Amino acid sequence: MSLPRILYWSHAPASVYDVLRRCADGIAQVDTLDADSDAERTARIADADAVIVAARPLAVGDVAVARRLKLVHHQGVGWQDTVPAAALADRGIRLALTPEGTTTGVAEHTVLLMLAVCKRLAHVDSELRQGRWHINTYRSESRELSGMTIGYIGFGRIGQAVAARLRAFDTRAVFHDPAFGDGQVPGVIAEHMRLPELLACADIVSMHLPYTAASRHILGAVQLAQMKRGAIVVNAARGGLVDEQALHASLVSGHLAGAGLDCFEREPPSRDHPLFALHNVVVTPHSAAATVDALVTKMNALFANIDRWRRGEPLHHEVALTSAAPGS
Repeated sequence: MSLPRILYWSHAPASVYDVLRRCADGIAQVDTLDADSDAERTARIADADAVIVAARPLAVGDVAVARRLKLVHHQGVGWQDTVPAAALADRGIRLALTPEGTTTGVAEHTVLLMLAVCKRLAHVDSELRQGRWHINTYRSESRELSGMTIGYIGFGRIGQAVAARLRAFDTRAVFHDPAFGDGQVPGVIAEHMRLPELLACADIVSMHLPYTAASRHILGAVQLAQMKRGAIVVNAARGGLVDEQALHASLVSGHLAGAGLDCFEREPPSRDHPLFALHNVVVTPHSAAATVDALVTKMNALFANIDRWRRGEPLHHEVALTSAAPGS
């Protein structure tokens, strides 16, 4: 049986490609990019049997030139803003996800952002490297997690993993997620609330939703104004969940005390993004799950799924796609 040709759609260092090829050994031929070049992507996707999509979105035009494409495999789970689902469905191209490997890294990173914002870590680190010693500067605004109420918007596997870790910090967990009813979630003691109630009581609001039309700007100007004065926003999910302009205004006004962001409405964001000038904002480059531990786990699971696909066996974590309506 000939091995399928798999294109890794994101540009990455050679060390990442080495992990992919080790995990794909005997299962697939892995094609990688020499540069972060749209022209190279267009040339390489023409001969790909399958594409692995991660941070770099796959566009309708990319699908149009992919004459051999039969499968798109997402490296994570948030496919709604990275894959042209209707275009795939129209061609009969299948889509599968890789939930394996994400939870631990994103949960740990979310806790990291919370602590870093509370302690003004990024700012004082930068200042100290330039010779400025802020031993008392932020004593009146630096915070401890202990005793805080953490409000989770979205409470699936990652939200629950964050809450489980934060129990050791003596925090209270409340959440808003239409997928759950009131009461306890297995493994984690948490209280389900309506969104306005959560915003009114949470010291930190942590985002854990996929990005969809319904969830876009679920934290907008109105919702940010409903939050407690001095609260913090943390988002390691998708940038479009938070209205960045409204967030900036709320931070500048002093209503909110800080924000920790691993994702942005436009990625990569511009160097002069207004949020970058604020000392109470910590930012990372959508790297919450970017650990070698997660990569190996993900790629082993992903290529095991590729192996099922090439053998004609049922795919794990396949998404049922719907074609675009005629005339739409």
